[in-house]
Amino acid sequence: MRAIPEEMAARIESGAATLCHAWVLRRADGTEAGFTDHDRDLAVGGVPCRAASGWTAGAADSATGLAAGSAVVAGALDDAAISDADVEAGLYDGASVALWRVDWTQPDLRVLLWTATLARIRRDGPGFVAELEGPLARLERVVGRTYGRSCDALLGDQRCRVDLAAFPGVECDKRWESCVGTFANGINFQGFPDIPGDDFLTATPLEGGRNEGGSRR
Repeated sequence: MRAIPEEMAARIESGAATLCHAWVLRRADGTEAGFTDHDRDLAVGGVPCRAASGWTAGAADSATGLAAGSAVVAGALDDAAISDADVEAGLYDGASVALWRVDWTQPDLRVLLWTATLARIRRDGPGFVAELEGPLARLERVVGRTYGRSCDALLGDQRCRVDLAAFPGVECDKRWESCVGTFANGINFQGFPDIPGDDFLTATPLEGGRNEGGSRR
């Protein structure tokens, strides 16, 4: 449960005009940076938050239960805040971001709205757009391989090894039959064509058929 100071709760309830947002970003190397949508700089938890950064909140999808939740922020690229070179170098990949609701007349009076991880950051003209993911986003990531009948490689990648020059304009439907019949590449098939599917539940031995327990393919 979020703890909101009584005085802060009262100001939020009254719609006080002294409230603003502040973002505190912490990179994996420990470097911290702060940004605010207020028209003046302010300090939040000892971190200077710059008003000239151009940071603004975009689309947000708050979620309950086990849903991940997401948000978008945008801002300007400059050497004093987030530089183009640092973005290109990946220094902000995986950075943590905390969003605070702050009373700019009394910055110590604040409440933490949410925390997130910077999942993706991209250029947008002279600025950037950062996509943030909530803490539960990790639960939605696939770890390791997923077992299925279809191949999970990309046509022509290091696992597939098909020479794309030999098959111009040909697409792959990820099926074993196509891998063998079209590309003669069964040895590099990255799926499991013999894994039981829904049809296995209704399969029965056929009289006079091959019932030695081997592959049904």
